[in-house]
Amino acid sequence: MTIDLKSIQKEANVGSILIIDHSRMFSKMLQKELKTLGYTIRHANTLHAAIELLTFLSFDLIVLDLTLPDGEGELILQNLHIFEKHKILVYTSDATTQQCDEWAHYGVLGYLCKTSPLSFVGQEIDRTMKALLKNTTNSILVIDDSPTSAQHIQELLEPLNYHVEIAYDSPSAQGLLKNTPFDLIILDFSSSNAMGEAILVEFRSMPQSMHIPIFILTEQYNAHTVRKLIKQGANEFFHKPFIEEELLQKVDYWIDFGRKTKENFYQKTILQEYKNAVDRSTIVSKTNKEGIITYANDKFCKISGYRYEELIGQPHSIVRHPSVPKETFKQMWDTLLKGEKWEGVVKNRRKDGTAYWVNAVINPIVDHNGNIVEFISIRTDISNVREIHDSLQNQLKISEKNFEDAYHMSKQYENAINKSTILTRTDLDGNITFANENFYKTTGFKEAEVIGKNHNITRHKDTPNEVFIDLWDTLKKGKVWKGVLKNQKKNGQAYWVYSTILPIFNKNNTPLEYMAIRRDVSEIITLHVELEATQQEVIYCMGEIAESRSKETGNHVRRVAAYSHLLAQKYGLDKKESDLIASASPMHDIGKVGIPDAILHKPGSLSDEEWTVMRTHSMIGYTILQNSTRPLLKAAATIAKEHHEKYDGSGYPMNLKGTEIHLYARIVSVADVFDALSHDRCYKKAWEDAAIFEFFENERGKHFDPQIVDLFLNAKEDFLAIRDSLKDALTYAI
Repeated sequence: MTIDLKSIQKEANVGSILIIDHSRMFSKMLQKELKTLGYTIRHANTLHAAIELLTFLSFDLIVLDLTLPDGEGELILQNLHIFEKHKILVYTSDATTQQCDEWAHYGVLGYLCKTSPLSFVGQEIDRTMKALLKNTTNSILVIDDSPTSAQHIQELLEPLNYHVEIAYDSPSAQGLLKNTPFDLIILDFSSSNAMGEAILVEFRSMPQSMHIPIFILTEQYNAHTVRKLIKQGANEFFHKPFIEEELLQKVDYWIDFGRKTKENFYQKTILQEYKNAVDRSTIVSKTNKEGIITYANDKFCKISGYRYEELIGQPHSIVRHPSVPKETFKQMWDTLLKGEKWEGVVKNRRKDGTAYWVNAVINPIVDHNGNIVEFISIRTDISNVREIHDSLQNQLKISEKNFEDAYHMSKQYENAINKSTILTRTDLDGNITFANENFYKTTGFKEAEVIGKNHNITRHKDTPNEVFIDLWDTLKKGKVWKGVLKNQKKNGQAYWVYSTILPIFNKNNTPLEYMAIRRDVSEIITLHVELEATQQEVIYCMGEIAESRSKETGNHVRRVAAYSHLLAQKYGLDKKESDLIASASPMHDIGKVGIPDAILHKPGSLSDEEWTVMRTHSMIGYTILQNSTRPLLKAAATIAKEHHEKYDGSGYPMNLKGTEIHLYARIVSVADVFDALSHDRCYKKAWEDAAIFEFFENERGKHFDPQIVDLFLNAKEDFLAIRDSLKDALTYAI
């Protein structure tokens, strides 16, 4: 058998089971049954294969057939025990197996019969696994002055995942009790009955142990001893030598009983908390079957104006408002006496005669025979809302039909917003509490994947952190944030939204939540990107036309663009400005379209007259581009005009000096000259790299901006890499 180490690294240990069984039929059926319960299953059909697996992996449980091709019975257990003490369920066709108790020291927890229904076997394994996982939280204290006896009990319990501590005397036990919350104590009486009794009495008086179940192991198992020890607080008795299976079964029972007791206490505590929460937040009262008040909380007393003593024993009609029709209460009682819940709005009267309104829910409480015992009423004060309603009715003469029409129109407005926009709401921490259908349709997420999460699930990596910092700063100030965000769908596809995010306030101007209203502008952004790409391609083509007239390849302008972009970034310009320089740089020699071929193509040096004509290409380029209002072409015009100026003022066409030369032109100048020196031209051969870099060192502060030269020389390898990635497809014959 070969072990795949990659699969071992990925395999989880929690809830893992190893089946060791030579029978393919049984093992496949059992694997299928256990996998449906969610366990990770591995299988070995020989002892050798099992040992090989256990060398690399650990398992929470081993299900073992004791008849294998290369081993049988206790021999298998001895071999498995070499590695560690495993937790084992014997799975056998021999229903009469009685040796499991003798094999507890190998970690055998019990056995299952292959003749039992597979569903029963699966349930038993599942029950054992769940118990093992639960037992890791339980601790047992063994008190015995015999190390051999104490360690024997420890060896029995630890395979069940219990944490076992041993104390050999009373002081040690007391010390352990102070630091560990034990769930069970096993106390041996055999060596000194008097000492055992003293420990039992002492433990029952200690707060740490007064409620912990205590097992007694004794050789004096008689009615007198049992009666006395029960009075002193013992829970179980075992006559030594005890039956190991009986001890384990009772340990499991009492530990499980303790768990259930804690769970019941927790449930009672939660129930009381719920009751307290209801009492604090709503108006609560209880009545008997005749409608006589038997309980009223503080909120009921406060809103009604009556004291508790004035309400108890009175019918609920004490707060009934005379304007409420009798039919309302008749219908209420008819519903309640059928054992059904009643809900509705009720107008009540305070002790001082003023009115208040409540939204009431009244529930019958029935006993185990289905007989009504009492009624509990939970009400919410809606007086403010009702007063507004009545005011509108009285002052504005708005009828119920008008209210229905207004509500109907509001639902239509809501539907129109949902249909036309992407809408989400979040709590103050940014966790999504609501998303409309358009959100799910656009993003591809489902409701269960969204609610409770924040908007990072749709955040695209291209969106800078600064955008979200600004967004939250704006919202925390109680202002509205607007902007375009690049987001990401569940499948990774990008989309763009124009977002308006605003805080929602309560009447006290305290923010309650945030609402985000978005419009999908992906089509517009995509079109804009395509237009920019087309514009860039046109610029490259124009640059290539100019360069081709002087027999330079189109890759020259692409290299100059890449060099310029890199230099701009290293200079500290942001992405937007770096992109602008790179996009504009291909037009740096556009003016060459106005230079005669005889001068452009001359293989040797130019005469003074020819050189004067050649210099005019910078102004020709500027003239071509200067009237554009586009930022890109305005930048290209500046670069075309000034990229031949020199830092010391000896350049052309205007003899600008230092920072009088635009930064864009100073950057493109370095990029252009580096590429020109690196490649063959009709009038020269390419220079060696060392000579090129030496040239720039010499021209630092003369021809070129010294800061830009330093940035260039400190990143030589980056520039050479760009050059090598955009090689020319042709060479010049010089």
